[in-house]
Amino acid sequence: MDAVTIRRKGWLLLGVLLLAALAVVYACCFRYRAVMVGGVLVHRHVFTTMFWVGEAATADNDYISNSQSAWDDNWRTHFGGTDDPQARHGWLPAAFTPRENPFYCALPYNDYTDNNARKPEAAHIIPWGRIWPGGTSLCKNHWVQITAHGRTVYAQWEDSGPFEYNDAAYVFGTRPPASTHFLHAGLDVSPAVNDYLHLGNGWFTDWHFVNAHDVPPGPWREVVTKREISWGK
Repeated sequence: MDAVTIRRKGWLLLGVLLLAALAVVYACCFRYRAVMVGGVLVHRHVFTTMFWVGEAATADNDYISNSQSAWDDNWRTHFGGTDDPQARHGWLPAAFTPRENPFYCALPYNDYTDNNARKPEAAHIIPWGRIWPGGTSLCKNHWVQITAHGRTVYAQWEDSGPFEYNDAAYVFGTRPPASTHFLHAGLDVSPAVNDYLHLGNGWFTDWHFVNAHDVPPGPWREVVTKREISWGK
């Protein structure tokens, strides 16, 4: 065996060992966990991706347009335009001032069916589901606390996703995200949230639900979304 072949095999072995080491680091440091902290269920190490109001349907988002949301047929219009992640003015889109909260997110559950009927189990599995007024969603507008890189942001739940839409065992329980896309992505966040947490093109976050009265002051409270279900409006 000549010296060149030996070196090549050595580099190949080094590459294999490096990949194995990275796999171990990922399994140890970024493995999903759901833990109780002070009586609150916290989802840890959730791979988080970005989406935005008005996003066009592409392969990256499973060919689903975000001009609509799970609970608003005219989300882009009600928001005020496309929340372009490439054209920003601080936490806001550069082209306009949004009429709804630019700090929003999506989780993979919808409390309504495709036929806009209430899911019978929703009131039982959603912790705050004891009171469910007509024409409302138990999910839409609820607050979520999200943490990454030592920073914490608050966002309102405004859509269902990423990639899964009935993953109650993860959203309200302790099962890992059912999605097989992008390292089992379990949370979508807006450009404002993404920028605030310095997530780049995707990173791991911790998140949990929080009551509105526990949300502290911050840019996420400057415009609070209050619109309820808007199908056909």
